[in-house]
Amino acid sequence: MCYDDALTRRFVESRLTDLQPLTPVLSAMPSERRYVSQLGHNESISQVFLASDKQLRPNRNGNLYLQVDLSDRSGSVNTRMWNADDGDYRAFENGDYVHVEGATQLFQGNMQLIANRIRKARADEVDESDFVTLQSAEVDNMRKRLVEILRTIGTQPLLRLANGFLGDNEFMEKFCRAPAGMKNHHAYQGGLLEHVLGLMELVLVVAPRYPQLDRDKLLVGAFLHDAAKVDELSYERDIAYTDQGQLLGHMMLGVTMLDDKVRQIVQKEGQPLPDRLLMELKHMIISHHGEYAYGSSKLPMTLEAIALHHLDNLDAKLANFTQLMRDCPNSDSNWTQYFSQIGRKLFKPESGE
Repeated sequence: MCYDDALTRRFVESRLTDLQPLTPVLSAMPSERRYVSQLGHNESISQVFLASDKQLRPNRNGNLYLQVDLSDRSGSVNTRMWNADDGDYRAFENGDYVHVEGATQLFQGNMQLIANRIRKARADEVDESDFVTLQSAEVDNMRKRLVEILRTIGTQPLLRLANGFLGDNEFMEKFCRAPAGMKNHHAYQGGLLEHVLGLMELVLVVAPRYPQLDRDKLLVGAFLHDAAKVDELSYERDIAYTDQGQLLGHMMLGVTMLDDKVRQIVQKEGQPLPDRLLMELKHMIISHHGEYAYGSSKLPMTLEAIALHHLDNLDAKLANFTQLMRDCPNSDSNWTQYFSQIGRKLFKPESGE
């Protein structure tokens, strides 16, 4: 059968014209993204996450499965893909954005995701803002406040030391990007700055109440106690330990960092810093976890070290418990599930509190 080419062309053009109004309508459709903290039981998932800590592991029967942590700006969810193989494991790297298809489920009180498919995401599928906990304006404001507080230090050797770190642009850029931890608290880019600033604000409140405390020494101790996390952790996308972080830890790295900075300051200014003062600052760094079981090589033995440990613990615990409450899947209950890592349930505040 023969068709009139002109008639066919007019027919096709008319069909395309009819379809044109659909294009802006489809592009204006709202995103259906569900953040990790919003996920409920038995939800179908088809979206992009940030992958970290992937492992290919055998189950009890010897069959392999892929385990990986998937995260966005709200938190992370442990994910498993059954009957995986080496090809699935090598399909993406830690720190890659991945597109995941699967479903959520509650298992022993915790939310997990069972994936049917995981592949490396295309660039056009990724919205970077979905993975940024702190916006750049927030980080800038916190950095300005940190500098403002440190510039109130009246003890000249401590002010010289603080200015030495503040004037180190490479250090400060890393300090403002680094997380404060792997998972437990402030585990996101900018988290170290947020944690340290919160701790310094606590010092401003607590130190006047206890005149036996040296406010300036406590402020500098708060500033430097976790400073070496800029090198202990890697944090371009996913958070992981560096080799020196695994082998040495941030307390030992912190003492070395302090010694290096003091040498630079003395070389530049030609005037030494008091040995006793530096010794007490180093003691604050290596004792701030408070107990040997938690990694301290010494127990706190000065007033400032004792205060630093408890204020640091307060800020970290409140951040950790708040995150546990926020991530809890028991949305219809006043109580969270039981958390084995802290040995308790948590009573959640009412909405709006």
